[in-house]
Amino acid sequence: MAVTLSPAERAFVDAQRVAHLATVDARGEPHVVPVCYAYDGLCFYTPIDEKPKRGDRPLKRVRNVQETGRAALVVDRYDEDWSRLAWVMVRGRAEILEPAHPDHSRALALLRDRYPQYRGMALERLPVIALTPERVASWGALAG
Repeated sequence: MAVTLSPAERAFVDAQRVAHLATVDARGEPHVVPVCYAYDGLCFYTPIDEKPKRGDRPLKRVRNVQETGRAALVVDRYDEDWSRLAWVMVRGRAEILEPAHPDHSRALALLRDRYPQYRGMALERLPVIALTPERVASWGALAG
């Protein structure tokens, strides 16, 4: 069952620029990568962009989502003033939105609005990972 973020969690997520996406393969081997993301109040979207990648097979995060349909995303803030530390973690159902998927173009519009760097990339031919939160946890000075 999908859940939504609290207003404080949503404001924190909207204010941050990078997150860490965790996936797991069918053997239970974890994989974590930093990602850019957009959140529309229902799903988190992270693209597979044009930055250099190995081209002979899908990325590990894509293969993991295809195998298990599960992922977690941590959006955090570090500060030397530890009273400002905070994070939001979402765990839930993940899927690959191929270019033909009805939500693919909307996800790209959200990502391009948030990250101008994506406006010059040909993302229409690349997949997007969609994460629907089923569990949300947060900690720290979200408003800080």
